[in-house]
Amino acid sequence: MNAFNFLTTDRPMGKTMVLDKGLGLNEVTDLIAVAGAHISFVKFGWGTSAVSDRNLIQQKVAAYNAAGITTYPGGTLLEVAVLQGKYAEYLNEARAIGFTGIEVSDGSTVIDAVTRGELIKQARDAGFFVISEVGKKNPDLDHELTPTERLAMIQADLDHGAHYVILEAREAGKNIGIYDANGQIIDDELKVLAQAGVEHLIIEAPLKAQQVALVLKYGPAVNLGNIATEDAISVATIRRGLRGDTVGKV
Repeated sequence: MNAFNFLTTDRPMGKTMVLDKGLGLNEVTDLIAVAGAHISFVKFGWGTSAVSDRNLIQQKVAAYNAAGITTYPGGTLLEVAVLQGKYAEYLNEARAIGFTGIEVSDGSTVIDAVTRGELIKQARDAGFFVISEVGKKNPDLDHELTPTERLAMIQADLDHGAHYVILEAREAGKNIGIYDANGQIIDDELKVLAQAGVEHLIIEAPLKAQQVALVLKYGPAVNLGNIATEDAISVATIRRGLRGDTVGKV
């Protein structure tokens, strides 16, 4: 039971995806103890899993899984595997380590639409919870994608079996995806992408102002991603109207 539980009400809350950029096992244990109840997904950022001790990754994944948190390696690692023609081996290793999810993306490489759909389907068939990501890591390339093109990619990913689709924003949350150079939401772009159904999207929102704006716009059930580990509790309070920005507003 939470402290001061009489000040909060039970209601549906959106998913929160937290980014693990290389936490130690003790840090993972502490994170779960402090904020595990408020975390839905943990992404092992980009290719960090491939430069970490395998046994340590297994222990971390097992700890998250035991807490009911879906775990998956970053999409960049999948892109490297596809680039090297080792996708089957990648899925096998992810399963052996204990990951329960797979992220399919093409943020740093070029993957055609047919192949992208096949990657999603193969991961689903292998028993993974599949999350895709739309957007490019390079802002110049990302800006070439129109809202209509992004929407088409989102809908195609969902049609191929993705459980959720992430809207790319990287760690900075500025000058990429639905955010302008100052990190403000480009409302016209988000409005187009929301046609896919906000409930199907995980909107990366690394900055507090973005988290607040999205919760005020869509309510506490909005799904947020790329949340820093130290911000997981903060996001939980934003969703529940327990932080100044959302008191009495959600």
